[in-house]
Parts: sequence; C-alpha cells; structure tokens
Amino acid sequence: MAEATSTSFDPPGSGEATPSPRKTELLERAYQYALQHGVANISLRPLASAIGSSPRVLLYLFGSKDGLVRALLARARAEELRLLEQLRAERGAEHTGLAVVVERIWDWLAAEDRRGLLSLWVEGYARSLIDPEGPWAGFAEDTVDDWLKLLAEHQPAGERDTAEAKTRRTEALAVLRGALLDLLATGDRARVTAAVHAWTSR
Repeated sequence: MAEATSTSFDPPGSGEATPSPRKTELLERAYQYALQHGVANISLRPLASAIGSSPRVLLYLFGSKDGLVRALLARARAEELRLLEQLRAERGAEHTGLAVVVERIWDWLAAEDRRGLLSLWVEGYARSLIDPEGPWAGFAEDTVDDWLKLLAEHQPAGERDTAEAKTRRTEALAVLRGALLDLLATGDRARVTAAVHAWTSR
C-alpha cells in the first residue's frame, strides 16, 4: 500500500515556515466561506468582501488564486487527519478491527454538522480527477492513501500485507465513500447507516 506522502495538501504550516497570524486568520475565514460556497468556482472579490479582506491581500498572502485553493484543500485535509489521529489514539496498542473503525468513522462522517466539510471533500476529490493539472491535482489520491493507511493499522499486524487484507480494507473504504455520497445526495441517514452496519456485521 502506498504511504501518504508530503504534498501541497499537507496541513498548513507542516512543510513551511510558520504562517503569519494574519494569513492564518484569513485562511480560517476563507475556509468557513468555502464550507458554504465550495471552491470550484470561488471568486476572489466576493470571498475577500465576505471575510474582511481584499483580492490584493489574498493574492499577496497565497501567491495566486490556485495557491488559495490549495490552502483551502489542505485545511480540509487537516480536518481529515485530525480524525485519523483521534482514531489512532483510541486504538492504543492493539488493533480494533475494520468493523469497529468503519463504524466509528461513519459516526463521525454522518454527524449533522459535517455536511459542509464532506461536500468540500467530494468537490476537491471530483475536481482532482476531472482537472489533474489544476490546483486540486493529487487531492483524491492523497485522501485515499490517508484512509487506507488508517484502515491497515486496524488490521492484525501479521495480516496487513496479504492480498486478502488489502482487498478487505479497500472494500471498507469503498463502502464508506459510497455511503457518504448517498448521504449527501439523499440526506437519508437512517437508511445509509443501516447499510454501513450491515456491511460491518458480515
């Protein structure tokens, strides 16, 4: 399995000098804006107006509109990585098994206050496939690697590298992503959650 590598979607500040407080503040405001409006068709002027800045300042701080989009996707990925770290901390020294971790992940994904974040993930994921040369290039692959790595950690150490174990965690990820798309499209949390639990009980 491929390990997650350092990319332009690493959490803000993880591979560069500490950003200025002003840049951090504006990125957080822009991220909250993106949760409501998305990033694919983001326009600097209305964004700057909404967050109390100007297009000139945003271009100075982020280099370009593409640089800002990358920073926003990195901020979204930071939320994902925070969840992964929480799950690792809960796991402790022993693996918990795919069924348990899939249910924990789904409980987090299906929470009412996650819709904006999940829509942003899906948008970045889809655009990275449609426009591989754009600012979202590599976003989908990075997120797949993040989740597969975590799922592997919840399998017995002696079995993780077997073909069967790789297939099983790939299937688990497919179930989670499919359920997520269904939930975003229909809002039918009860039905989709029942389907996820049916898979984990197999």
